[in-house]
Amino acid sequence: MTTTSVGGPSGDRGPRAPGTGRSGHSSRIGDTTLHYVGWPDAPCDDRPRRVGAPSPAGKGIAVREETPRQATIFDVARLAGVSHQTVSRVLNDLPNVRPSTRVRVEEAIKKLRYVPSPAARALVTRRSRTIGLIATGTPEFGPASTQLYFNAAARKASWSVFTASLIDTEPSAIRAVVEAFLRQNVEGIAVITSRQGVVDVVAGMELAIPVVALEATARTGITTVGANQYSGARTAVAYLAGLGHRNIAHLAGPSDSIDAKERERGWRDELASRGLQARRIGIGDWSPSAGYTFGMACDLEGLTAIFASNDQMAVGLMHALSDRGRSVPRDVSIVGFDDVPEAEHLSPPLTTVRQDFEHIGRDMLSVLLGRINGDGSPLPASVPALIERASTRRLDAEG
Repeated sequence: MTTTSVGGPSGDRGPRAPGTGRSGHSSRIGDTTLHYVGWPDAPCDDRPRRVGAPSPAGKGIAVREETPRQATIFDVARLAGVSHQTVSRVLNDLPNVRPSTRVRVEEAIKKLRYVPSPAARALVTRRSRTIGLIATGTPEFGPASTQLYFNAAARKASWSVFTASLIDTEPSAIRAVVEAFLRQNVEGIAVITSRQGVVDVVAGMELAIPVVALEATARTGITTVGANQYSGARTAVAYLAGLGHRNIAHLAGPSDSIDAKERERGWRDELASRGLQARRIGIGDWSPSAGYTFGMACDLEGLTAIFASNDQMAVGLMHALSDRGRSVPRDVSIVGFDDVPEAEHLSPPLTTVRQDFEHIGRDMLSVLLGRINGDGSPLPASVPALIERASTRRLDAEG
């Protein structure tokens, strides 16, 4: 803000009115407000002046330039012709406000571009409308997509989200983040991770606020939301078996991953239900490099299909098989999991199991807000869908 004094030769501003000090008014010019502050005995010549313009002889006018301030709840109340308490009730969607009054207040808010203060709202409602979100590990497609849609749903619902992205998943680091969230008065915590140990630590803290985790399997002391990884894996293996494949190998995900464990369990159970042998070719880290490494090293004798625990490792497998002179799907059929955006543009396009991450993110927020508001009803896990593309084929009579 720039303040400029424009006065007479002596700079004397004359006597001040008792109890009031100065008298004056404000005028808005463009994006700047000019405040004209005079003295009671000054001549009535307080028209807007350029900085440096002459002032009335012997008297002075202070001209202060400043950018417009942000509107307050009191500005909204004055424009709408109501009390600031009424504005507060409208902002917090409380009852006992006439519809016509609510409309006037909402129009004033829009006209002034008023943005409510979260701190002030919390004082009125005793609610912070904030959520803590814990995300861990590398930005894998599934968890990262779920986090994106969770945040989008929270913004739409007018909730703020404090996010802690952790590479270090030691229990002490996780507990420190939760304690920091509690100091911020969050009303609930969401945990988006593929690592079982992270959920175990948060669940073991026995918090007094609701916690929702991205996990398809139910557990004690915590609410879980997610896709049914087990069902999705069984669907993929059943599809390959239906194409005539009897030797269906699996490239598993990390051993500390909840999703990877469920997908491997689904693969094993579907094979067992058909009297087929389970053959795991390795445990990867979700990356294309892991898929390539195991694809180059695995024994392909008699192998006709591989179910990869995610699409990224399936990409590496396809690359390795090509380098080994094997064709997909002529020699080996490949099925992935997740349906990443690149899957349909590979050569050949990848058959995979699709998870609806937007739906999962919205469900996580919905369940967490329900718990916060006293509704403990869980949602059933969504069922992933098989997306059939050109990386698989039906075996002929000769295999």
